[in-house]
Amino acid sequence: MEEVRFEDLGLRPEIMRAVKKMGFEEASPIQAKAIPVMMSGCDLIGQAQTGTGKTAAFGIPLLEKIEPKNKKLQAIVLCPTRELAIQVAEEIRHLAYYMHGIKVLPIYGGQEIVKQIRSLKGGVQLIIGTPGRVMDHMRRRTIKMENLHTVVLDEADEMLNMGFREDIETILEEVPAERQTVLFSATMPKPILEITKKYQNHAEIIKVTKRELTVPNIEQFYYEVKPKKKEEVLSRILDIYNPKLSVVFCNTKKQVDLLVNGLLGRGYFAAGLHGDMKQAQRDRVMEGFRKGKTDILVATDVAARGIDVDEVEAVFNYDLPQDDEYYVHRIGRTGRAGRVGRSFSFVSGREVYKLKEIQRYCKTKIYAQKVPSLNDVANTKIEKLMDTVNRMIEEEDLTTYLQLIQSEVNDSDYTSMDIAAALLKLCAGGKEEASETFADTGAEEPGMVRLFINIGKKDKAKPGDILGALAGESGIPGKVVGTIDMYDKYTFVEVPTEYAREIINSVNHTKIKGKSVAVEPANQK
Repeated sequence: MEEVRFEDLGLRPEIMRAVKKMGFEEASPIQAKAIPVMMSGCDLIGQAQTGTGKTAAFGIPLLEKIEPKNKKLQAIVLCPTRELAIQVAEEIRHLAYYMHGIKVLPIYGGQEIVKQIRSLKGGVQLIIGTPGRVMDHMRRRTIKMENLHTVVLDEADEMLNMGFREDIETILEEVPAERQTVLFSATMPKPILEITKKYQNHAEIIKVTKRELTVPNIEQFYYEVKPKKKEEVLSRILDIYNPKLSVVFCNTKKQVDLLVNGLLGRGYFAAGLHGDMKQAQRDRVMEGFRKGKTDILVATDVAARGIDVDEVEAVFNYDLPQDDEYYVHRIGRTGRAGRVGRSFSFVSGREVYKLKEIQRYCKTKIYAQKVPSLNDVANTKIEKLMDTVNRMIEEEDLTTYLQLIQSEVNDSDYTSMDIAAALLKLCAGGKEEASETFADTGAEEPGMVRLFINIGKKDKAKPGDILGALAGESGIPGKVVGTIDMYDKYTFVEVPTEYAREIINSVNHTKIKGKSVAVEPANQK
């Protein structure tokens, strides 16, 4: 796919701003081809399936042509179903976010017509409607077509399959002859060709056929998750599967940044990759990922093109992709070199339908999974610990430790089972408890320097908060940070000597848990 950026399409600044806010960095193939043709005023036939980004392909040129000060109806989009009408209206509203005075209204059967009439009377420039309900309003004269300059038929073949041909023709007969007629359809059966011949003038034909792609060697799962819960669910899945390297895909640059900060705050070694980063930064992040200093790479589709790492064991679709084909590109980052990979997709609300389209396109099955509970996470940790214990019993010489346990049993009232249970709990408690128990609180490791930070447990801070601030503010990879010793009112952290000055400069006076922090070399205390 040849990359066409939205900046190259000559869009008005308000639309460009909205496109950036939505996080789209480059146009999909249908957008790259259709937007210039529609903006030139030509009639257009676009052969494209759902999931190619075609809503923006006609939505952007429609908004370019609409005059916000004129409150009369200027354009109409016909859709086969109420769900699609709502979805299209929603996306066009997002694209019109910075264009003041533009009113977009979905009208469909099943909703009270009186409510729609009231909205129409307030002045609407763009209607997204189902043919039956649009006809209804035309009969009542609550929709007037005199100022209409564009008609879009979206999923025209579906509308014909549902028996809307007569309604479509009636609507097209009523609209002004001097208009632009745009038609999108996945297939081009004879009745569609008849409509195009009768109601379009010298229409330009654009075809975007999606390659048939299959995805072997990848186990695919999905979870229904509310947007606010995604970060928590991602953490649980990471803890259960513990993949060596993971790539998490987000649709926007803003979401990448938010998620990276969230993961660092939870104590994961994560880094972001998106189009706003300079090439040198991207190279540094990728190098850290290849060497395993970063376990989790959070990326947008465009930025992820350079990811070619065989050890990626899991791919997460934190946001479902805009284009079905991107799903295949994304999950293809795992399951390489004969390995079995896993992909996990998060869906909320109506996105389940989008997932079904992806399954049809990929000719693959994506299995529903129950969101893991905290108990599931704890049990998995213990199972993994027990596997390690079994391996150690079989493979290692434990004589010294057996003697220590025996001596403890003889000198106390505890059984060996009591001691084993306590040690298991200690290990299962995670990095925080273990590091507090086993850390050498004084000595620095060679090549490391000890820093003092004036925040501790009484400030409700955790080691993950400290690690997140160090990595997030200074840009150093989280993995290079050494022991974190946390006390009630302060914390000691070991960091590589070469990063110490950078950390002190960048982290000083930032806030952790609402408290302004001071960082200095520990030997000054």
